[in-house]
Amino acid sequence: MITRCRLHGSVWAVPITPGVMTMRTRTIAIVAALLLGLPVLVQAESAPPEVNMFEIGQTVLKMSLSEGVTPEDAIDAMLSKAAELNMKLVGRQDVGGELQARGVEAPRLEIFQFCDPEDAIEMVKFNTIYAAYMPCRIALVEDSDGRIWLEMLNLDMIINAYQLPPRLQAIAITVNGEMLSIITAGATGEF
Repeated sequence: MITRCRLHGSVWAVPITPGVMTMRTRTIAIVAALLLGLPVLVQAESAPPEVNMFEIGQTVLKMSLSEGVTPEDAIDAMLSKAAELNMKLVGRQDVGGELQARGVEAPRLEIFQFCDPEDAIEMVKFNTIYAAYMPCRIALVEDSDGRIWLEMLNLDMIINAYQLPPRLQAIAITVNGEMLSIITAGATGEF
């Protein structure tokens, strides 16, 4: 079953599993819209929607650190490679460190954000939706076994999801290659 909510002319489709909190799910959607001050019209259709499911792991590229590479080695290698490629480090959050400073036990989690501002503007001029994927990020994260990983969005999925003009396709492929070079440098400790 699918529930459609009309909000200011836009239709939002919400798939609902029949018999599983159907009324509760619809109620939550309506209440949320009302709290936001949006007019709502809800209708149910009996025809099941076409659903495309993705394994969340397919949306992420995940690399472990090579044997002997410390997290600090990985960070140094990533920052050096980014500078070499003219990918500006525009943000860095030490999420795990922030929590530890507050006395909260947390695994290591640092997020590094890279961007070439000229390329970013070109993509956003074409379609503002690309701003949601900016800046490009690589996370250095410790799993529950204490193993360190580098993870980033699988940019191939985004590049292949939308037909881009040749110039923008070239930018997207170049940025993807640069991000792959940065994460590989980090994982291997080589730059």
